[in-house]
Amino acid sequence: MLQLADIFFTVFHTLLILFNLFAWLWKPLRKWHFATISLTLASWVVLGIWYGWGYCPLTDWHWDILRELGKKDLPNSYITFIIKRLLGLDLDPNLVDIMTLSLAILAFLISIKVNFIKGKAP
Repeated sequence: MLQLADIFFTVFHTLLILFNLFAWLWKPLRKWHFATISLTLASWVVLGIWYGWGYCPLTDWHWDILRELGKKDLPNSYITFIIKRLLGLDLDPNLVDIMTLSLAILAFLISIKVNFIKGKAP
């Protein structure tokens, strides 16, 4: 059962990350995108006050499952973990954190633009 939970979290969390990065591109998903990217950033900041900057409950739950499966030395960042797990790349965690935050903020700003700032294209 824990292995199924691991697969579920890997798939669901990875799809949520991709949704947060790219769903603003498709007009029918733009409102949903704004909601999910806002909740993600709120989790990182607001819940981060109590649990540490960048806190994500999905990561926390997934780490619990992986620990039950005997995994050790899990990184602080889910993105670092998923890049290693799915792509086999061992990147500098600080670089991954900087890129994660930068791309999340960019996706959030784009979401604000496409959802709330109307205007003619140049």
